[in-house]
Amino acid sequence: ADPIPIKFVYIKMKSAIAATLIASAAAFAPAKVANTNTALKGFESELGSQPPIGFFDPLGLLDDADQERFDRLRYVEIKHGRISQLAVLGHIVTSSGARLPGYIDLDGTKFSDVPSGLAAFDKISAPGLMQILFFIGVLELNVMKDTGLGEFPGDFRNGYMDFGWDSFDEETKLQKRAIELNNGRAAMMGILALMVHEKLPSHDPYMLNDLLAGLPVDFNAGY
Repeated sequence: ADPIPIKFVYIKMKSAIAATLIASAAAFAPAKVANTNTALKGFESELGSQPPIGFFDPLGLLDDADQERFDRLRYVEIKHGRISQLAVLGHIVTSSGARLPGYIDLDGTKFSDVPSGLAAFDKISAPGLMQILFFIGVLELNVMKDTGLGEFPGDFRNGYMDFGWDSFDEETKLQKRAIELNNGRAAMMGILALMVHEKLPSHDPYMLNDLLAGLPVDFNAGY
């Protein structure tokens, strides 16, 4: 069989990515949310089940699940979404060239010497990585923790923080929770894509530079 022309593949890739971007845009739209007390109706009308996909459980994680199981999965989804939002923001900021002043270790390695993305792990010393893991452990065990005092899964205020949340009415609270949930879902896909794209031959996690302008950017060039 004759080989597929490169130009044809290039056009098909652009079309597929454009379709993906259009579909994922719904993740950032405020959802029309329903009351979350739906134990008798199943989980089809829970927060986060919205057009155009609706209720989506391809792995069957909620088959024969009770409310406790659903709340646990929702808690994990929200936490991972929050971490992913921070990861995407950190990737964008460091890829733009922003760095903290000073040194990252006692050996004289500057923050400005550390590349962005996964390549940073090659520059950070073992003690530095241990400090990062220790800090994550402190957050996991003492701060980012659901003690049962929250209004909903993922409510980490635990009775001593507010930030104005109690001033919202119930409809506004549901809307804001839906926005956070959807942005977290988009961020989980986003940070995964950035890590995969970083390992492609172009070393350009923001591969739209190449697809739209034909100018890939090696964002870690010089490190």
